Amino acid sequence: MTQQTGVSLGPIGRLGRAAARHRKGVAVIWLLVIVGFGIFAPRVETALSGAGWEANGSESVAVRASVDHLFGGRSSYAIQVVVHDPRAIFAAPGFQQTVSAVATALRSDPRVAGVSLPTTAAGVSRDGHTAVLVAGAAGDPTVMVQAADDLKAKLARLAGNGQTVSVTGDPGLWSDFNAANRSAMMRSELVSWPVTLAILVLAFGAFVAASLPLLLTIAGLVAAAGSLYAVSQTSEVSIWAMNFALMFALALGIDYALFIVNRFRGALFGSHLTTEEAVGVTMDTAGKAVLFSGATVLISLSAVMLVPSPAFRSMALGIMLSVVFILAATLTLLPAVLGKLGPSIDRGALPWAHAGEHRSPLFARWAELLWRHPVTFGATALALLLALSLPIIGMRTGMPSIKVIPASSGARVGYDQVTAAFGVGAPGTLQIVGPASELSATERLLHNNPGIAAISSVTHDTAGSHVLVEAVPESGPSDSATGSTIEALRTALPPGMLVGGAAAENHDLERALSTSTPIVLATVLILGFLLLLVALQAPLIAAIGVITNLLAVGGAFGVARLIFQDGHGARLLGFEPQGFLDAWGPVFFFAMIFAISMDYTVFLLSSAKEHWDRSNNAREAMVGGVAHSGRVVFAAAAVMVAVFLTFSLSGPLPPKEMGVILGVAVLLDAFLIRLVLIPVTLRLLGASAWALPRILRRLLPKITFGH
Repeated sequence: MTQQTGVSLGPIGRLGRAAARHRKGVAVIWLLVIVGFGIFAPRVETALSGAGWEANGSESVAVRASVDHLFGGRSSYAIQVVVHDPRAIFAAPGFQQTVSAVATALRSDPRVAGVSLPTTAAGVSRDGHTAVLVAGAAGDPTVMVQAADDLKAKLARLAGNGQTVSVTGDPGLWSDFNAANRSAMMRSELVSWPVTLAILVLAFGAFVAASLPLLLTIAGLVAAAGSLYAVSQTSEVSIWAMNFALMFALALGIDYALFIVNRFRGALFGSHLTTEEAVGVTMDTAGKAVLFSGATVLISLSAVMLVPSPAFRSMALGIMLSVVFILAATLTLLPAVLGKLGPSIDRGALPWAHAGEHRSPLFARWAELLWRHPVTFGATALALLLALSLPIIGMRTGMPSIKVIPASSGARVGYDQVTAAFGVGAPGTLQIVGPASELSATERLLHNNPGIAAISSVTHDTAGSHVLVEAVPESGPSDSATGSTIEALRTALPPGMLVGGAAAENHDLERALSTSTPIVLATVLILGFLLLLVALQAPLIAAIGVITNLLAVGGAFGVARLIFQDGHGARLLGFEPQGFLDAWGPVFFFAMIFAISMDYTVFLLSSAKEHWDRSNNAREAMVGGVAHSGRVVFAAAAVMVAVFLTFSLSGPLPPKEMGVILGVAVLLDAFLIRLVLIPVTLRLLGASAWALPRILRRLLPKITFGH
């Protein structure tokens, strides 16, 4: 074969070749990026919080602001401290001494606006064994979660013999959740990284090549963590933003590196190209697919920004930052490293590794089998996916309950003590605020409402113009009956009387989610289709690529319903079922599953499109696409499943849901949809899969994946 020089490249190929030629400069730039953001990265865990689970502009958020302003910060983010003594009652000297010590410690903290002491009229249980102090919030929710972090151990040490002092309420709950979450993340990382490396070595067949995805992951994760810290200084950022950023940095770093490195080895060892030209050709083909894949991920996640909740927006932001940095590293840092390594990419090769192998004989045989028996394999895969999706029919959702944190945590202990002492609705006490002139009518309505167990307190502001009425529901905070009570009160209460409190904030967020979910889903599907249409220049297969994603979503949520709602396997996974899935799951996990599955769609179909453009033969497009991308899809999916499932084995309930749902979705999507249904569809559609109507040919930019 004659040596090829002066290879003609597109913009992405030229960028990759330039990075390979100027690899020292690229390395210096990335070193500055990593060091610059790395300074702030270790601080990110303490800067983020569990706060932000609210619906912007809702009535409950308005109540929180009003209560904080008029009533000394006694809103949903006030810190509640439960003192419990099973042997002594509130009037006993030892009990009083502990209450006094707790009050003194709370008042010494500048983040506490004031302390409401328990009295026999309010805050002390009928049996006298439980008392609740309320420390008003002098800061925003993030500040109050940090205050709970600092205070809970100090206050617990004030407990007398046989007593417990527990920090609860929303700040205590999120403080304990964050602590459990950090511990779970560390355990998951300790398990997932060795497993990931082992799978990568098997996939690449060489130790040097297998290390490159981890290089991308580390660079992207450090940069994303540092940037999240910077964002947290001006706005609320959920701790889950870091969780998801970690998962996506690892998952996409591996996906993209697998695709690029696999293609590079084929270009370098399978031709007489120089190293720099092989990098350019690789980026001109696989790099272009990676760019479209990353754009699809970003578009899918940007739709989550339509949910009017700081927590959702910050979680989407965290993932998007990690994707941006991983994508940037893939398009610049990885080509620079490949340019440096050249043939050394196969250093440490395992005995079965074949240098330059790009077309997998194993997956070529699999594609040929699908071509001969499309209906048998296609019908089997479709039937299995539909069967797994059926449980969705009975799926219920609700806002996270106290069960999301370990039973031994202080917030859970305090919650259970409050429930036992004051009733199941006490942790979800409603706060009704408005003109003092409407107090009598409000009290009368509350007494006559069957959903209200009792009025726990009535407080006037210093001017006497406004009143805060705290009412205990008959049902628990996560019970749908509490939501019905809130809606009934809002309809019947006098004008100007607003209903808030932690339970109302959850209810309003759940309503916002139910309103936003169809909009988000439709936006993701439409934008995903348009991007695939531009990338593949084939509307029919672009539509099928999007529609089949719904099968992976359906199967994942069907399995999740059986596990997390019905409790099958709960003991094995170590959690207590809530009786429903968290309400934020459908919209957020849909966007995440769609983003991940589009990765595989782009990898597979861009390869198939490359073969179609070259041969104009439907069989070669299908068989060649699977043969050239199947191994990458298989290996990337195996790593993702391993990573996601490690999150399901440790930690609080939400990360378990996340791990199971995403792990099952990737498993179904990669192995049943991308490696069975999509190839079968290409077989059945034949040439019509790649048909492009004349009007679209004029409108769409010309995109090719072949070189």
